[in-house]
Amino acid sequence: MTDIDLGRFQSILQVFDESCERFGDKPAFTCMGKMITYGELEEKSRHFAAYLQNNTDLKAGDRIAIQLPNTLMFPIAVFGALRAGLIVVNTNPLYSEREMEHQFNDSGARALVVLANMAHSVERVLPHTHLKHVFVTELGDMHSGFKRVLINSVVRYVKKMVPAFNLPHAIPFRKALHQGRKGHWVPVEPTLDDIAVLQYTGGTTGVAKGAMLTHRNLVANMLQAREVIKQVLDEGSESVVAPLPMYHIYTFTVNCMVMMELGNHSLLITNPRDLPNFVKELQKHKFTGFVGLNTLFTALCNRDDFKALDFSNLKLTISGGMALTKAAAERWKEVTGCDIAEGYGLTETSPVATFNSPKEIQLGSIGKPVPSTEIKVIDEEGQDLPLGEAGELCIRGPQVMKGYWQRPDETAKVIDVDGWFRTGDVAVIQEDGYARIVDRKKDMINVSGFNVYPNEVEDEIASHPDVLEVAAVGVGDEKSGEAVKVFIVSRNPDLSAKEIRDWCKERLTGYKLPKIIEFRDELPKTNVGKVLRRQLRDEEKQAS
Repeated sequence: MTDIDLGRFQSILQVFDESCERFGDKPAFTCMGKMITYGELEEKSRHFAAYLQNNTDLKAGDRIAIQLPNTLMFPIAVFGALRAGLIVVNTNPLYSEREMEHQFNDSGARALVVLANMAHSVERVLPHTHLKHVFVTELGDMHSGFKRVLINSVVRYVKKMVPAFNLPHAIPFRKALHQGRKGHWVPVEPTLDDIAVLQYTGGTTGVAKGAMLTHRNLVANMLQAREVIKQVLDEGSESVVAPLPMYHIYTFTVNCMVMMELGNHSLLITNPRDLPNFVKELQKHKFTGFVGLNTLFTALCNRDDFKALDFSNLKLTISGGMALTKAAAERWKEVTGCDIAEGYGLTETSPVATFNSPKEIQLGSIGKPVPSTEIKVIDEEGQDLPLGEAGELCIRGPQVMKGYWQRPDETAKVIDVDGWFRTGDVAVIQEDGYARIVDRKKDMINVSGFNVYPNEVEDEIASHPDVLEVAAVGVGDEKSGEAVKVFIVSRNPDLSAKEIRDWCKERLTGYKLPKIIEFRDELPKTNVGKVLRRQLRDEEKQAS
């Protein structure tokens, strides 16, 4: 595969400017029935940038936290902040107050854009942070006239989704846009080496750290991903469903970067957990692409209203964020007629490192390295391993982060002097160049000295027709050190542990068999939908 041309763009802003000029009258984003074009996105983001430059004391390089779900305000705020020279701190709207306080203080954020639904939490943490400027927006803010008032009134007074808050110095986002219209915006010219985004790690492996993603990192990953999917998606004519949150690096890169550069349309789903309304929204669109992950594919394919949709235009489905099971991929293909192309990456790699070419998919693999990217696997001593052997996956390429924000010691642990990033994931690189993730090092289960990879156990159990979701973890065992315990969400209330054991005996070797089987109504997940094995392990430790 050819290398990318890193001299093509000087910053994210150049990508944005060129796309808005080329595709000005084409739809950029749609949410809750309201569409904005690339021209409107340019205008509204310019107004926000002008407000930041003229009505605040914020300077280039200052951090602004953006704590929004998938709404039209998200891309307006992000590109407006970047156009004012600020560094964007993507923040999960579902964070607890403790998590918010940590991220605001760790990043040194001086400004915040937040949805009114979460403003009550901001009120409580504000005195303990450096935040000086708070912009509050409501779900219907980008709609016009009566519809805006209706949506915001229903959300606030009927559904009671906006707890009371008191932020007397906060500025309504709409007011900032209106005032910014009258102000003069001075273009900024960041370099490729300047930080564009502080993207905090998911926290599933410990304290969340801020990955410094530069303009180079994000532009490079945009070009890398574009190179792989351009064989399927055209410019300026595609409509791609974005149900995963854009504050997550996966959707941020795909929908805020790749689809923008291609001039394509992103359909934003604000609450993908509300499956009935999600499917109703899909009924209104002829979508050609879908960005999802394993748990979402499974949940949708179990719904009759989803199966009844018209999938005749769907030509690309991308999976990331967590391992794709064979059962979920086959079910999606059966329902939609579209194969799933699985990729792999991390927050620290902006995120895409490897990807299955949509026309050369190897189910069960994470594909090959994207252009201008190298991968290798190493042993515990850091020595390179040959093809076919399992070891820690390492990545080198222009999408690898600058480092962790104000944590040089942590950076040195994961990026060596030659630029190789240690992922913490165990992988095998095949002779044909495709790679397979075996598991996270920290999730590996040691049964009597044998390594058991949870992904393998989960994949086999997930193929059982009655299993909706499954998670495997290691629990303490007097005889074997650790034993395999699985948590199962079943669609059949009569499914028994014996049936699962019999199923596994036909498919797994003895030491990999689950010793304990627990049925649950649901599994703990991150807001993106990734199952939290660590939380399950912690629950087990507390119970023992």
